[in-house]
Amino acid sequence: MSASPAHVPASDRLAKPDTANDLVAAVWPASADREDDGIVRIGGVPVTELKERFGTPLYVLDETEVRARARRTRAAFDAAAAEHGTTAEVYYAGKAFLSTEVVRWVTQEGLAVDVSTGGELAVALAAGTDPVRIGFHGNNKSTAEISRAVEVGVGSIVIDSDAEIARVAEAAAARGIVQSVRLRVNSGVHAETHDFLATAHEDQKFGFPLARAVEVVGRIRELPSLRFDGLHCHIGSQIFGVAGFRESAARLVEVHAQLLSGGPVPVLNLGGGFGIAYTSADDPTPIEELADGIVGAVAGECAERGIALPSLAVEPGRSIVGPAGVTLYEVGTVKPVQATDELRRLYVSVDGGMSDNARPALYGAQYSARVVSRASDAEPALARVVGKHCESGDIVVEAEYLPGDVAPGDLLAVPATGAYCFSLASNYNYIPRPPVVAVAEGSARVIVRGESIDDLLARDAGISSTEGTE
Repeated sequence: MSASPAHVPASDRLAKPDTANDLVAAVWPASADREDDGIVRIGGVPVTELKERFGTPLYVLDETEVRARARRTRAAFDAAAAEHGTTAEVYYAGKAFLSTEVVRWVTQEGLAVDVSTGGELAVALAAGTDPVRIGFHGNNKSTAEISRAVEVGVGSIVIDSDAEIARVAEAAAARGIVQSVRLRVNSGVHAETHDFLATAHEDQKFGFPLARAVEVVGRIRELPSLRFDGLHCHIGSQIFGVAGFRESAARLVEVHAQLLSGGPVPVLNLGGGFGIAYTSADDPTPIEELADGIVGAVAGECAERGIALPSLAVEPGRSIVGPAGVTLYEVGTVKPVQATDELRRLYVSVDGGMSDNARPALYGAQYSARVVSRASDAEPALARVVGKHCESGDIVVEAEYLPGDVAPGDLLAVPATGAYCFSLASNYNYIPRPPVVAVAEGSARVIVRGESIDDLLARDAGISSTEGTE
């Protein structure tokens, strides 16, 4: 397989631009624009106002963008399913970004919610989500988490291991109910993505080998407190194109057809992992093309075997919330570095880093950046945006052309940070996690409060509650 765009070295991706002011439309929220004063506005709110009101680092989430992407995704799969005479359910994958406000946005736009821990379940419930529209997966759900999921009446629990069959059955029997379950299987399709993001190959922690599906489903069907609802598969994340989904569909439908001889198989869940643009080099597949390709592939496989097309489910997260997010930083230092005899670049240090965006350190994720508090006529200069942590790998943007006059005090923004940045945030080096601010139609409000150093010290049991923190 060829390398995905995420694996292309930054030095090969970048071409020196005429100006370092332009905002690449595919990477930024649709509402982001640079006004005549040079200041970028997101959701109609100037970034300078956001800095003044909320400080930096700051996660900024465009509510209008999230809602529009949720609606567009739902419409795409509804239309594709209807064309083939079936229905589709879109679950928002909460692991990408979860807060009560975001859950309300996506459920109001018609999406169900996918969770994988008791904490994520608690957030979805606190947002007022109908439990029937919650799916619960994960490779090591505790008995307490399973019990809670059964108690509140989640719509489906994804069975990920042999041990979970008995655990879910016992929890359901104890409450005198029949719990709908799905079986997570590995189709063996290797998505074109980073190894850490590929989740359907055989040598990994999730699910069952496809060859065991008939046997395991037979065991589930023997238990009166369980109702088998269908197969579940997820081939990876940040995937471009439909080829992997087509191949996975072919393998899943073959097993789906075998399972029909033992009873109904109402749903086939093909997971998510739809890619987005992080840089101008990325060319994500439009959601309508993905929906048509995925549903069409399943329909074709079913027709070939002479079986009815089941209801379909997908679980996008990144493609809903990722492009709606921008992280705002303040530049602290700028250091020219002669990297090699031929390569000179600026090291631009910002007031955040791997604590608010772990993805570059985890798997070399690429991002872009812009100075957003002013426009500049300076010659673009090759730069590396780095954080303030005590790690040489604390890189926010590996390579980007920024104005050659970038200076301390400038506001710098990194787009496409709505997914897996807040979710993976930490307190490394005792740095408080930033707040999350939603913007829409010229207004801004906090939807997740940030932390202070006092908050971090309050957790330290070695500090007396009567002592000050000065």
